[in-house]
Amino acid sequence: MATQNPNLMSKSAMRTMAATSGSGKLLMHEVLTKVNNAKDKPKKIEVLKQYDTPGLRRIIKGSFDPNIKWDLPEGSPPFIANEAPEGTEHSLLENESKKFWHFVVGADAATSKTRKETMFVQILEALHKSEAEVAIQMKDKELHKHYKGLSTAVVKEAFNWNDDFKTPEVQARGSTSGALSQ
Repeated sequence: MATQNPNLMSKSAMRTMAATSGSGKLLMHEVLTKVNNAKDKPKKIEVLKQYDTPGLRRIIKGSFDPNIKWDLPEGSPPFIANEAPEGTEHSLLENESKKFWHFVVGADAATSKTRKETMFVQILEALHKSEAEVAIQMKDKELHKHYKGLSTAVVKEAFNWNDDFKTPEVQARGSTSGALSQ
């Protein structure tokens, strides 16, 4: 009788791993779709509060804050969409959004415009195609056009933002952490 290679996982371990894999967190487009599908403003606010993360705030702020100007061309750049199934071989917009400060006008003078565009394309190619679409919609300040009811008033109320898209605590302490801080 042949013995199993000790470097390989057993079939039962593989089944267990498959059943428990994934972070359990929704992808950004899934959260925004829930907002879209919520019936009224209070329900939309409730969804945003329920799934509130720093990454979600960065993406929404990037789309809604008029003070954030993107140092990237409008529209969809030429990139190869990641066709891997959701939850598998791709990075998460929640994590990649931490790098978006590089693309804000005036935030990263050391990086050339060409390099910024290349970095953005690399990020898009690493994301699931639906998350890449959200990133492009954010950059073009068009999230509200793709997700019904996602409005300035809704996001300000959900995240307790003032007219500068900051929370009162951040405003009071004079945050210097960049344009995409909460």
